[in-house]
Amino acid sequence: MSTYKIWFNRWFSVAYHYIDMIRANEDGIKFEVYGTHPDPDHVMLANCDYSEVEPKFETDGEYVGYCLNFCKKHGIELFVPRYKMLPIAKAIKEFEAIGTKVLVNRDANLLETIENKDEFYDICKEKGIFEIPSFYTAGTAEEFKETYEKLKNEGLGVCYKPVVGEGGYGFRIIDDELDPLKEVMAPSYRIPFQRAYDGLRAVPEFPELMVMEFLEGEEYSIDCLAFNGELLAAVPRKKGGGRIRILENNKELIRLAEDFTKEFKLDYIFNIQVKFNQGLPKLLEINPRMSGGLYFSCLSGVNFPYLAVKLLLGEKVDKQEMKLDIKATFLEKEIIL
Repeated sequence: MSTYKIWFNRWFSVAYHYIDMIRANEDGIKFEVYGTHPDPDHVMLANCDYSEVEPKFETDGEYVGYCLNFCKKHGIELFVPRYKMLPIAKAIKEFEAIGTKVLVNRDANLLETIENKDEFYDICKEKGIFEIPSFYTAGTAEEFKETYEKLKNEGLGVCYKPVVGEGGYGFRIIDDELDPLKEVMAPSYRIPFQRAYDGLRAVPEFPELMVMEFLEGEEYSIDCLAFNGELLAAVPRKKGGGRIRILENNKELIRLAEDFTKEFKLDYIFNIQVKFNQGLPKLLEINPRMSGGLYFSCLSGVNFPYLAVKLLLGEKVDKQEMKLDIKATFLEKEIIL
C-alpha cells in the first residue's frame, strides 16, 4: 500500500490532533505528514514527519508561490491549508497541474463571499436559509456611532467585529454598564461605547466593521462533512461548563446544515456557527475549514479529518451514523467521554 505525502501549512495547535486522526484511519492508509509554521516551536510541528519554518511574505501571490514550490520540492500529494485559504483556492488549478490535491472548496468565489460577512448575510437572508441578526456596516467613527444608536433604539444589545476576519478576531461587545474603575479587570471583549468610539475617531482609517445585534442565547458550532451538495455528517455542539462540550442531537440545527449544504454545495469540512435569541437560531458565521473544536465532534464516532481526506482522494464516503446527546471534555492530549 502506498504512502501519501500530506502537508499542513500554518494551522492552529489543534492540527496536532487532526494529524493523529488522519493517521489512525480505519482503512489502514499510511501518510507521511509535512508541516510548516513561522514559529519553529509550534506544537503542530512536533507531530509531523518533516517540518519547516515558513518565511515571511509581503503578498498573497508570494505566499502561493511558496506553497507551489513546497509541493513541487517535496512531492506533496495532499495539501490541507488553513492560512491563506482563499488565494490558494484561486490557484487550485496550478496545484492540480503539479499533482497536488488541495482540501479546499473549488469555488473560490463562494469562499470569497463567505469571507465577506455582510455580503454573505444578505445572500442568506434573501434565500431564507438562516435567521440573520440585525446589522449595519460602518467604515467611519461617525457611521459606527450612527449604527450603534439605531440598534439601541431597536431595543437591542450591540456588538461589532470586522466585516472580513477569522474566528473571534476583533469581536467586541458594547457594555455601557462596565464600571470604568474595574474596566481593566473586565473580559477583553467587553468595551464601553464611548471608549470604542473615541478609539475609532483617533485613527485615520480602520477595516470596515459589522455593528450588529448581540445575541444572548446558547451558541452552537455545527461541524459538517459534505460533498456535491450532500450532507454526510453534522454534529451540533455547544459549550457546557468549563471544558465540557455537549454533542446534541438537535434536529433543527441539522436541518439547517442540510439546507445550507444543498444551496451552497460547500465541500469537505466546514463549520456553521449560530446563536439563539428568543428561541431562534441566528447565523454568526461560516468557517469553510476544520474548526478549532472539531476534535470534540469526532467523539460522535465520525473521523471528520480522515473522511475529508478520503473524499479528496476521490473515494466514496457514505452518510455517517453519529453518536449524539453526549457530554465530552478535553484534557491535554486525551479525549475523554
